[in-house]
Amino acid sequence: MDIRKGDSVQVISGNDKGRRSTVLNVFKDRGRVIVEGVNMRKHHTRPTSRDPQGGIIEREAPIHISNIMVVCPKTDQPTRISHKQLDNGKHVRVSARSGEMIDPE
Repeated sequence: MDIRKGDSVQVISGNDKGRRSTVLNVFKDRGRVIVEGVNMRKHHTRPTSRDPQGGIIEREAPIHISNIMVVCPKTDQPTRISHKQLDNGKHVRVSARSGEMIDPE
């Protein structure tokens, strides 16, 4: 899976198409990610000692990995990811659009 927590991504399909945000959580086994402010759902909660009021809370629901693309740091456009091995043996993610490294060294 080429998308990691903290990546800047753009939604490419669905109701939130075109929206940009950061990845909050990645579920590798299910192929889904939670993106900040995207795919908001209402969740009904019952009163507890921590939240005595209860009520309806809006929170992000997971979105499929195929519906988002990483934003290239150089061109500020959505891009596919390729992989490259540096001279020191370290593997990094590279923007297929510009060749710019996505991972900081």
